[in-house]
Amino acid sequence: MRNSGVALLFGIALLLTFAACQNRPFQTVAIYDDPSRFVRLEVDPVIGGSYSHPIDITTDDMTAVLAGVMIEEPPGIMAPTSLLAKDKEPRQHPAFSETEIRLFAPQLTHGLQRAKPEEIVTFGQTNQITAITSQITSGGVFVDGDELHLLLSNYRSETNYMPDPGISGTTLDARSSPLRSIAPQQSRLYFEPSSAVAASNEGILSSLLRPNRREIVILFKKLPSRTSDMGHKPD
Repeated sequence: MRNSGVALLFGIALLLTFAACQNRPFQTVAIYDDPSRFVRLEVDPVIGGSYSHPIDITTDDMTAVLAGVMIEEPPGIMAPTSLLAKDKEPRQHPAFSETEIRLFAPQLTHGLQRAKPEEIVTFGQTNQITAITSQITSGGVFVDGDELHLLLSNYRSETNYMPDPGISGTTLDARSSPLRSIAPQQSRLYFEPSSAVAASNEGILSSLLRPNRREIVILFKKLPSRTSDMGHKPD
C-alpha cells in the first residue's frame, strides 16, 4: 500500500509539472529588454505555431496596427491611470500611447523579421504606480498569411491582484509569461478602423476548444500608414 501511495504522489507531481510546462512559454531570443519593457521571441505550446514567419512588415504597418488598438472601459469604471492624470481618461481610448508605439513598433517589426514559424513575438511593459504597486501591459503578435494577430493578455493589470491567499510574485509571472492574464480583464478590446478587422471563420466547437484569449485579427495590408499622423503630437 505504501508503494502504491508513493506511486500515486509521483504521478500527481508529474502531471502538475507537465501542466506547468504547457502553460509557460519558452524564451528563445530577446529583441529588446530593459527593467520596464521587453520584446522577445517565444514558443508557446498552448497557442501553437506554424505561422508566416519570418516576414517583412514595415514599421509603418506596425505603427498603424498599434495605433488602431482601442480599449473600452466598463460603464462606471474609471480607467486605472485616471486617478493620477490631470484629466480623466475617456472610456474609449487607444490602448497604446504615442510614446509606447514609437518604442514598440520597430521592435515588434524586427521580431517578426527574425521569428521562426513556431515563434510568437511577445511584449510587455511595467509602469510603477506606487512603491508597492505596478501595472502590467503584455501580449504578443504573430502573422498568419495576410492576417496579423494581436493578443493583449494584460492591460494595466495591477501586480497586487491576488486571486488566492498566499499567491504572490505576479510581476515575475507577467514578465515570464506575457501571454497569460494575471488579473481579470474587464475592458473591451477592439480595433479602428473596423473595416480592417478580419472576419471570423471559427466555428462554435473551435471557439470552445481554443484557449480563451483577448485577441484581434487585423488585415494589416489594408491599413494606411499612421507615421506621418503621429509626427509631432505631444503625448
